[in-house]
Amino acid sequence: MKKIVFLSTALLYSSIAFTQNTNELKYNLSTDGKRYVKATFLNQLWARWNQSNPGTTVLGRPEDNTFDIGLRRTRMQLYGQITDRVFFYTQFGMNNFNFLSQNAGNRKLQAFFHDALGEFSVFKHSNALKLGGGLTIVNGLSRFSQPSISTIMTTDVPVFLQATVDQTDEFARKLSLYARGQVGKVDYRVAVSDPFPIQTNGQTPPAINTDATFAGYGHYKQYQGFVAYNFLDTEPHTTPYMAGTYLGEKKVLNLEAGIMYQNDATWRLNGADTVYDDMLLWSAAVYADMPLMKNKYAISAYVGYYGTDYGTNYIRNNGIMNPANGNTDATIFNGAGNAYPMFGTGNSIYAQLGIRMPERMLGDLGTLMPYVSYRWSDYEKLNDPFNIYNAGVNWLINKHQAKISLNYEMRPVFRRQPNGDINNTSQASSVWLQYQVSL
Repeated sequence: MKKIVFLSTALLYSSIAFTQNTNELKYNLSTDGKRYVKATFLNQLWARWNQSNPGTTVLGRPEDNTFDIGLRRTRMQLYGQITDRVFFYTQFGMNNFNFLSQNAGNRKLQAFFHDALGEFSVFKHSNALKLGGGLTIVNGLSRFSQPSISTIMTTDVPVFLQATVDQTDEFARKLSLYARGQVGKVDYRVAVSDPFPIQTNGQTPPAINTDATFAGYGHYKQYQGFVAYNFLDTEPHTTPYMAGTYLGEKKVLNLEAGIMYQNDATWRLNGADTVYDDMLLWSAAVYADMPLMKNKYAISAYVGYYGTDYGTNYIRNNGIMNPANGNTDATIFNGAGNAYPMFGTGNSIYAQLGIRMPERMLGDLGTLMPYVSYRWSDYEKLNDPFNIYNAGVNWLINKHQAKISLNYEMRPVFRRQPNGDINNTSQASSVWLQYQVSL
């Protein structure tokens, strides 16, 4: 009888622990809920029309525009506070899966661990100093270098701020030792990272030339730091990820700065000599996210300035979940599909602004949040600076847990000139619809 009573009590406690909050999958390891294990899920479905870069081909056929369906991100997280001082975090999933996706000729893409870290709080029940290590998103440079993908306001993050993505990292994650914490109004993180060699990123490294590319010789650690001063509410500090928008549920005003440095990160040819350049990336930004007009509306705004020095004339084209795989026009610098010079040595400004409408504007179907974003970049390799414009609207059916987003983007198209100049000669557009489900 005692065993039956014990088992019944345990089952009842487990049921209560799992159903305390119907909006999350959380199992409490203590009666006060301070020790727990939590699971989450995210899926972002894209349906997209893209105006192709001139000369684009898809499987050999010329295509002026394309329409594709894909999974931008599919992720599962498992994390928790298992003692008063010990925290763990893991994330598993895949990215950028559309009709062209393949891994060594096989469309069954490998999902992989994005994060796997352990963390120790030096001071009990305090965020003042946490020491951790593993495969982690902890980064310098910017809040958008370590973004909470499920809470972003725009339909995609400014990927250029994930500065070494899939070159010397694993989808912006690195093997790192770090310290992070909150002391009063100051939120900080510092990390020593062990970058991956360019030879293991799954692509043939570019041949060394007069423009800087990531070096294939030697290995140096990477040093990163990020600090934010919270003038109003202090942002959550459970995981290393930083929110896109709180939808008016917090009152946040931050001044932020970040840096990333690596010795001899890139190489290039200077005549017959091989020259190595250091990589130094830095930023300064302001972030605001707060309710307006007695909580009827909410505003989310961000503006940042970035200095990105990868080495002389470093440039990298990239197309998000590219819907094309060829280009027959050798003068088009961008390459195929939706690619453009996303990363480079130079200076950039990025800004975004969104307004969340009244919470029950659409009754049981939630509300809307229109937004705009703007990017200006002036890269050393290019003869012209360029602009990227985005405008869209989020239909917040159930906040970030269920939302449908429509986005329009205009990007630059660069063309090689006979004299060797690379000029911004035209623009191209994309429109996509995203359906996000997040728990």
